[in-house]
Amino acid sequence: MDVRPCRNCKRLFNYLSGAPICPSCQDKLEEKFREVKAYINEHPSASIKDISEEVDVTTKQLKTWIREERLKFADDSPVGIECMNCGKTIKFGKYCEACKGKMISNLSKAVERPQQDEGRKPLSSNGNKMRFLDS
Repeated sequence: MDVRPCRNCKRLFNYLSGAPICPSCQDKLEEKFREVKAYINEHPSASIKDISEEVDVTTKQLKTWIREERLKFADDSPVGIECMNCGKTIKFGKYCEACKGKMISNLSKAVERPQQDEGRKPLSSNGNKMRFLDS
């Protein structure tokens, strides 16, 4: 059993996984999330600073929800965060579409190479014999 202090209120709780936040603080955070969503629905052109001030949530927490893809904004919204790879402004997630495409391409190339190597013939036709050097 892993007992840790809550990052917010410092009370001890049984930690299972994720952020080190007690269930009580987690419930309060979820309530704030619902308030943020309601505010965004009512004010779709609000900036991150406006949302932060009106709902009393840190901009860091708002950016975390955007990166987790819990909050998404329309293309005409002034809200945007930076791609973690190239710095381009995006509306949700961690990476822009171009960087996602590059990562997918690189991963697929890495997966294809071992399959191509399996078709090659061994260099030696003698088999896998142990050889010794005479001294």
